[in-house]
Amino acid sequence: MKCKVLTILAVFFTVTNTKAQRFAMRHEYVQQGEFGITAGAAHYFGDLNTRAAINRPKPALGLFFRKQFGNYTGLRVSAHYAQLGYSDVYSKNQYQKTRNLSFNSNIWEVALQGDFNFFQFVPGDPDYLFTPYVTIGAGIFTYDPYAFLGGQKEFLRPLGTEGQTLGYQGRKQYNTMAFCFPLGAGVKYNISEKLNLSFEVTQRFTTTDYLDDVSTTYIGAGRFGTLANGDPTTAGLLQDRSYELDANNTIGAEGRQRGWSKQKDQYIFAEVGISFNISSYRCPGTK
Repeated sequence: MKCKVLTILAVFFTVTNTKAQRFAMRHEYVQQGEFGITAGAAHYFGDLNTRAAINRPKPALGLFFRKQFGNYTGLRVSAHYAQLGYSDVYSKNQYQKTRNLSFNSNIWEVALQGDFNFFQFVPGDPDYLFTPYVTIGAGIFTYDPYAFLGGQKEFLRPLGTEGQTLGYQGRKQYNTMAFCFPLGAGVKYNISEKLNLSFEVTQRFTTTDYLDDVSTTYIGAGRFGTLANGDPTTAGLLQDRSYELDANNTIGAEGRQRGWSKQKDQYIFAEVGISFNISSYRCPGTK
């Protein structure tokens, strides 16, 4: 009988002690923040991808630091490099196929984002290892679209393919820097007291419609003049590339729609991240 009582007491104190340790850890462990790296895919949406098709992803890499304010909210500073690009070749719209435009661009982005956990997140505590979250913020990024002509890489902004360098109808060269506004969601899982794994998808709304160098109307190849030997200029060749499909049936007449200026371009990141916790411990209270 005494053995049974002692066994019951031992189990009771063991369970109680374990719960007490977990309770103490939950209340004494403080996640100050985390820093990490991300890798995944980037995709562009705009005048060349009007149906939001996700069929030409390109690489994206990132670094971030998150300052944690309690177990639910954090403030993140991030930096990203990504590649974006698309072509009318992939469109299902016949007019866009005939238009035959394409672009690529490198993206460098810095953003400040607020992160909001749905669940309490306490690294190292088995009861609070996982949480979905949402993120929203603002940032700035650089871009510089280019295309290939005869195998030669040509940056499009200096050419003024919509008449910017000619001052056509008051059009001015666009800036290669613009603002973006990330909005997304993700999930985060704590692997160990020091290590977290995450997956996040975040859309970037931007303030530019020239991420792809396409926005308004054609100005006509004739306005770009010719070279000394009578050949078209590079700008003239790249403002309307429908001649590559049918030289006798080009579509780049002055005033004809080239893009849709009423909607800004966008891009999206889908990334896996690994982060390292910055933590501290509160001293136990006197009670």
